[in-house]
Amino acid sequence: MRAPGFWWRPPGVLAWLLAPIGKLYGAITLRRMRRNGVDIGIPVICVGNFVAGGAGKTPTAIALAELLARHGETPFVLMRGYGGSLTGPVEVHASHHAAHAVGDEPLLMARHVRTVIARDRVAGATLARALGASVVVMDDGLQNPALAKRLRLAVVDGASGVGNGHCLPAGPLRAPLAGQLAQTDAVLIVGPGEPGEAVAAAARKGAIRVLHARLEPAADAVATLRGQTVLAVSGIGRPEKFTATLLNAGAQIVAERAFGDHHAYTAGDVAGLLAEAKERNCPIATTEKDMVKLEPLWPSGERHRLLPVPVSLDFAEPEPVEALLTATLSAGSGAARAPQP
Repeated sequence: MRAPGFWWRPPGVLAWLLAPIGKLYGAITLRRMRRNGVDIGIPVICVGNFVAGGAGKTPTAIALAELLARHGETPFVLMRGYGGSLTGPVEVHASHHAAHAVGDEPLLMARHVRTVIARDRVAGATLARALGASVVVMDDGLQNPALAKRLRLAVVDGASGVGNGHCLPAGPLRAPLAGQLAQTDAVLIVGPGEPGEAVAAAARKGAIRVLHARLEPAADAVATLRGQTVLAVSGIGRPEKFTATLLNAGAQIVAERAFGDHHAYTAGDVAGLLAEAKERNCPIATTEKDMVKLEPLWPSGERHRLLPVPVSLDFAEPEPVEALLTATLSAGSGAARAPQP
């Protein structure tokens, strides 16, 4: 599904009408967040967000796992496997699993770092440890209390922040911002924008560490996109972010086809997209997440029409991130929280 547009605008009539439901939902979620989780014996680093919808969690989890690996750790990423039929716990293998079984994001993640999916987070983390993990990076689950988390990192999109500031369904927040900040050790603002900086200011007021990063498309994709006419296709929570990536890379978008988040593409979708690309005589630019679902359905002779645009997360200042990870691995639960320098 796509996030309602009114979530990202100043509160209007609909938001205020739904606000009482949002207050109840947020209170229940916050009470749940405060529960104590199970300690599995190795550090768990949670990469979550305050709102429903994409904020850059998956690229952040990949970047953290790569940093941990460079420092001698054996990181595993733990995901719920949203959109997949398998309940887990199971390790995802990009070579033989399909998106309909494990979910699109875990399939993408497994191309970068060893990944386990599980509806039961404790069972998933336990499997990761049994397979040799020295640290678990949990992609999503900030509001899930099942596991004891050594570091709780909230990822915030700089351009959208927390939207209209209301809780679901009146707005995108999963629980009141102040309450969620109290259950967070650090905030990562991804990309520029006043909404994100407003969240950063609230975090600093609560002595919560604030980090900054940006999402960058792969250099070879940018070189191909520059001056290229493309049909933009995506099935993500906020397709406008993908549109901005393409425009910033110098592409000329002739049309956009935005499907719902985690959309399960069909042969009919592929036929329609391919026909439109041929009619417009242009390639199809798509996200790496969508590519893992489109490629198996795509005619091999037409593969040249698919142009995936991978993105990676670049920390504005890597040193504080590495210091935070070092403190997290060497100290007990809750020790990663420190006053803002």
